[in-house]
Amino acid sequence: MRPSSKSCVTLEHLNMITFLTVVILIVCFLLGAVILVQNPKGGGLATGFQGASQIGGVQRTTNFLEKATWYLAVVLFVLCIVVGSFSGNNALDVGVDESFAPTTTVPMDAE
Repeated sequence: MRPSSKSCVTLEHLNMITFLTVVILIVCFLLGAVILVQNPKGGGLATGFQGASQIGGVQRTTNFLEKATWYLAVVLFVLCIVVGSFSGNNALDVGVDESFAPTTTVPMDAE
């Protein structure tokens, strides 16, 4: 893909955007996995299995999973902002596209 003459996007920018997009996908997968592993805090089907969840130090695991969820969410947010800044509109003319503007004027009726 060749950048247009008005664009400042280089091959290095495209490689960085591709790399960061892959990192975002990995973070999304990890975030989804961490969320699915967590025990639900509310009732529902989990209330019948509370006796088994008290064994083996589940409290420490819950704290770790909650912290991992927050860290991954923050990393995902920051990466999305960074990719947005790298892949923003780099064209020199960022004004209004006037190619659709009418070329003739319509006279107003004087009453």
